[in-house]
Amino acid sequence: MTKSYRKYLKEILIDPETLQVRIAELGEELSRVYAESDNLLLICILKGGVMFLTDLTRHIDVPHEIDFMAASSYGKGIRSASGNVRIEMDTTAQIEGRDVLIVEDIIDSGYTLNFVMQTIKARSPKSLRLCTLLDKASRREVAIESDYVGFRIENKFVFGYGLDLDEKFRNLPFVGVVDEDALKSD
Repeated sequence: MTKSYRKYLKEILIDPETLQVRIAELGEELSRVYAESDNLLLICILKGGVMFLTDLTRHIDVPHEIDFMAASSYGKGIRSASGNVRIEMDTTAQIEGRDVLIVEDIIDSGYTLNFVMQTIKARSPKSLRLCTLLDKASRREVAIESDYVGFRIENKFVFGYGLDLDEKFRNLPFVGVVDEDALKSD
């Protein structure tokens, strides 16, 4: 894989300004929803959700804590055919009796998020909701819906703004579509 993302970029799907405007809107909406909460906990799903979480949390004016969880049903590049999910890193925060908001980069097949939601639900939160930056509903294999969605996207292989291409290019300020022909030439 080359050092530059440009070889792999077919098009910019969501530019930096559009991303930031929508994230600010989500933050304002979440601030209204959780205005009365005194125990809000945002759980970011690593690694892809970090960029989204850091920008989103700046727009939520309700006091809140953050924690992290890493779960995966993906191998390098593609989802495992079995849909088996494993927790790679668990949260450390107390969940019981709290308002919990899962923050995720993308919902694709739904396997990972379904597993995460069931895992957190078993810990007896007061409320449990899901906020995702991207929703690729056409790829859904498990019934799961996000309470808050940044953007609904078509079935395109995307990277940037937290989403990786073989663990690289998460740092891009936009969401781009991968040129799959460029991947084949590597």
